Amino acid sequence: MVVQHLPIVKEPNKVLRKIAGELSPADIRTPRIQKLLAEMKATLAETPDGVGLAAPQVGESLRIFLVSEESEHIGGENYERDAASHKALAEEEKKKWKHFVYINPVIKKISKNKVAYPEGCLSVPGTFGVVSRPEKITVEAYNESGKKFTRGASRFFARVLQHEIDHLAGVLFIDKAKKLIAHKQ
Repeated sequence: MVVQHLPIVKEPNKVLRKIAGELSPADIRTPRIQKLLAEMKATLAETPDGVGLAAPQVGESLRIFLVSEESEHIGGENYERDAASHKALAEEEKKKWKHFVYINPVIKKISKNKVAYPEGCLSVPGTFGVVSRPEKITVEAYNESGKKFTRGASRFFARVLQHEIDHLAGVLFIDKAKKLIAHKQ
């Protein structure tokens, strides 16, 4: 199988606003989906600032997203300090991080406590905004083998999961953000 890097779809592309379609466990194991997952992993590994990637962001309206294990290492008590000190290591290690695959994710539990924190998106380059999201989340999904799993997450990792799940519903962070800031690229 030839694995290539996929172009990131940018706003206002219509695929970003569609509700993504579910896959059956049998679909997950097909060569087409396995190739898409491999290409999404390669694309995310080569994306300097990305820690998550949803299928709609590569033009596929499917309920699939990846999250880099890098996002588990960001976001202790002080997100900003941790993110800044982590950035140098992340640049060096980018290609070595594992990617967690979530297919047909369903949010099972969210915490009442919310945290407001800046977000950006590969599909909305150069724009950042503060988004308030639940601090903890539990998600049920399928992995790349078609096996169902449940995983809890907190802080930054939980934020990334919620951001990617939003993509599958046709929602971008700019729809929820306060204080949008655009940076020239």
